[in-house]
Amino acid sequence: MSKKRKISLSEEELVLALRQREKIAVEALYDMYSASLFGVIVRIINDTAIAEDVLQDTFVKIWNSFQSYSTEKGRLFTWMVNIARNLAIDKIRSKDFKNQGKNQELENNVTFIDEQRNTVYKPELLGIKELVETLKPEQKSILDLVYFKGYTHVEAADELGVPLGTIKTRLRMAIIQLRKHFN
Repeated sequence: MSKKRKISLSEEELVLALRQREKIAVEALYDMYSASLFGVIVRIINDTAIAEDVLQDTFVKIWNSFQSYSTEKGRLFTWMVNIARNLAIDKIRSKDFKNQGKNQELENNVTFIDEQRNTVYKPELLGIKELVETLKPEQKSILDLVYFKGYTHVEAADELGVPLGTIKTRLRMAIIQLRKHFN
């Protein structure tokens, strides 16, 4: 059984091959950039199976929208990383992705995340828990949603039934209050 030799082209050769829609371009693209793009995606998504799907979508999008790439605007790798990053962010913001997380048992999810990241989250050891407890209840609830649960400001406003401006103001005031303890 012989090992397949990885294809490596210069950036100029790869761009030319992609513009001419040659088969070797796709193979070179995968061989040269799949590991780096996968690394970007998996950092955002934290789920290997879903990250692999997004990587595939990334290569399809690169192939289908290559005519919009311009060498004058930047390097090929930077353009591809932006596509991968945007697709990964779109995926985690999608209803499908959010619903998938809601349908799993919380205890199993927390254990899985702790094992995957090889960390134990203990805010009491940092003193953060005590500091957050000093905040007003409305500030504490916003801080919890935005920083600890990953809500966007708009999602937090919807969840709490509060105007977006109020969310931003209360969050800013909470951060200023917490900052006083560190200065």
